Amino acid sequence: MKNFSKHSKPKSVFVANRLQEVLLSGHWIANTNYKELLLETTWEQAIHKIGSLNTIAALTFHINYYLAGLLNVFYGGKLEISDQYSFNLPPIQSEKDWKELVDDFLRNAEKFVIQVEQMAESKLKEPFVEEKYGNYLRNIEGIIEHSYYHLGQIVLIKKLITEN
Repeated sequence: MKNFSKHSKPKSVFVANRLQEVLLSGHWIANTNYKELLLETTWEQAIHKIGSLNTIAALTFHINYYLAGLLNVFYGGKLEISDQYSFNLPPIQSEKDWKELVDDFLRNAEKFVIQVEQMAESKLKEPFVEEKYGNYLRNIEGIIEHSYYHLGQIVLIKKLITEN
């Protein structure tokens, strides 16, 4: 039996590829990704409220909030985010406002993928800020799972909007 471990990609590259897939360019699991979906969403659709569901804009802000917060830690800063502020979306009142949110999201998504891809294997095992938050890998995988969860919501919300 051959030993394939020499030829396998580092865990950080594998995880970065999963992030790339959900955020920027994949189709394997969800048949779409944030970039594709958000770029084809109008600002009117983004702020369209359906019952008690979050808007597409609110969900975009929410995921971006966590990407930016973890990026700050990756760059050596403090963990300054709090769940209670993760839906504090400034008003989206025009196509310009929506485009700025989407552009900020895409910039952070690209930076996040690059940071994870370049992360040393040993860093993935280190505690993330404090031990109570788990390690870097757990937090990165949490971003992937959280992103897929809300991507599914965005897809369904957009379907409800376009069908009406």
